[in-house]
Amino acid sequence: MAQDYLWYQGIPFPVVDFHPERIKAVHEELVLKDEDIITVTYPKSGTHWLIEVLSLIHTKGDPNWVRSVPLYIRSPWIENESGYKFKVERKEGPPLITSHLPIQLFPKSFFTSKAKMIYVIRNPKDVLISGYYFRSFTNLSKKPESLEQYFEWFLQGYVPYGSWFDHVRGWMSMREKENVLVLSYEQMKKDPRSMVERICGFLGKALEPGELDLVLENSSFQAMKENKMCNFPDAPEWIIPAGFKITRKGITGDWKNHFTP
Repeated sequence: MAQDYLWYQGIPFPVVDFHPERIKAVHEELVLKDEDIITVTYPKSGTHWLIEVLSLIHTKGDPNWVRSVPLYIRSPWIENESGYKFKVERKEGPPLITSHLPIQLFPKSFFTSKAKMIYVIRNPKDVLISGYYFRSFTNLSKKPESLEQYFEWFLQGYVPYGSWFDHVRGWMSMREKENVLVLSYEQMKKDPRSMVERICGFLGKALEPGELDLVLENSSFQAMKENKMCNFPDAPEWIIPAGFKITRKGITGDWKNHFTP
């Protein structure tokens, strides 16, 4: 297993576009600014959806930006090489950034800053199923031979970013901080309007009713599925096969279609 991942401080990372020197530098040296807005999740917990919502809140629902700039450039992942480069080179636009890092490897500067973080938690059974399909059809990390095998990997933390349980336990310890907002993927799906209103309140943003409607319309599952900028438009086919969409189902409870009681 060890040769299939980049291991850093006991955490497995994808090999593609990750380097231990970068992860270390992000942890120890990256200075986050008070105006930064950070999406943090365990992989497959609604990351892309939240980024789309934040992007549309910035444009007051206007979809032009989300339809013309790839999602990973609008809110780059700080721990991989390309994402870090996008962040450093960004000269305009909202200060959106993204990370899957566990709390112990997150930039130290965050904990003394006023930067605002939104953490999304999702039912681990659905996280597992979504992760299984994603890793079965892409070449970003080791492919499982079966759902049963991936189930064992997931329980052991032998998947990118390590243990779901440790990741959630670490970040939930921050839930009472005034600059941290914890959202539930399931609640987001149940009542997306209230979710957007809650995010706006947390960020100090105001939307008119019509603007809120546009945010919801343009961040819907169907809109994101049709938006190529949400689906790795520039990724080489040897990493992500042509036609693959990150927007697979976008539902809750899909685990019931795979596991028996």
